[in-house]
Amino acid sequence: MKKIEYSYEQHKLKWWHALLLLLLMVGTFLIVQERWNTAAAWPQGEIQREEGMVFGTFYHITYRSTGSMEDSIKAVLQQVDRSLSPFNKESTITAINENTSTKVDPMLAEVFLLACNISTQTDGAFDITVAPLVNLWGFGFKNMDNVSPQKVDSLRKYVGIEKVKLNGGRLTKTSSEVMLDCSAIAKGYGVDAVGKMLERNGIQSYMVEIGGEVRLRGCNPQGKDWSVGISKPEEGGGGGMEQVIHTTNMSMATSGNYRNFYVKDGKKYAHTIDPRTGYPVQHSILSSTVLAEDCATADAYATSFMVLGLDSAKAVLKKHPELQAFFIYSTKDGGTDEWCSPGLEKLLTK
Repeated sequence: MKKIEYSYEQHKLKWWHALLLLLLMVGTFLIVQERWNTAAAWPQGEIQREEGMVFGTFYHITYRSTGSMEDSIKAVLQQVDRSLSPFNKESTITAINENTSTKVDPMLAEVFLLACNISTQTDGAFDITVAPLVNLWGFGFKNMDNVSPQKVDSLRKYVGIEKVKLNGGRLTKTSSEVMLDCSAIAKGYGVDAVGKMLERNGIQSYMVEIGGEVRLRGCNPQGKDWSVGISKPEEGGGGGMEQVIHTTNMSMATSGNYRNFYVKDGKKYAHTIDPRTGYPVQHSILSSTVLAEDCATADAYATSFMVLGLDSAKAVLKKHPELQAFFIYSTKDGGTDEWCSPGLEKLLTK
């Protein structure tokens, strides 16, 4: 058999030695790749965790990286805040609402177009111009005793996504009284913005959570799909988890919870304003959880389904197979029950 000679080694190596070495190298590569692709545990040194406050709530981010992305994460969150936060006096949306500017940044423009689309898909149940009505009722309906049909009617003429147009990087309103409220989509959008930034930096496995809205990619530090809980709708909290969802490469958002309902005639209703009527909804859904590819979409539809109610929400879901939902709703006897999309059942663990 002819031998292969390596001048830099000053010795001879049989051909099958070289082949064996090549096979070992390829095998090692495939083992390492399979170890990652099958969601093996993260090396301890590669687990990064960041947390803080933004949009008046907490965020928690876990990701696989050899270095911290804390500064970049904070920069993205600050950018979203400067665009969409009505509590930031210098934000783009504040300037629009106060009629000091019509110019929009790319983030607000993207959110506006998505909001218009979801408003159409939900027959107006999702509407970011609901701000005047939300202000009238107050957070948690704290102004409920001061609301009258006359006040509601006087503000309804300023509500409707068709009253705002985006053209050439500027938002124009039919009236200075029209105001935008992106609270039902901003957290989800912020989650997506951070996730996309991590992906641009080559990070494949992460969980980004802001105020309960979540974006999941890759595997968790234990090498498995991510697990996210849905709280039981019990007054005062502490009721534990209604369900736990195991999934990855999806986003999830929940609207409505045990802290956010009112009682009328012995039945619980969530604190949600129907932008089409100007009044609180009286549907049975107490908690609406939606899974979608991106968190902004999940966030908006979760709110929409609170407005639509169980039957109408199911009808929308039939038209959108890319969405999955889990609802906790109030029963006629004062108890609660749950419903989920057929494709979601296999992901649930009580």
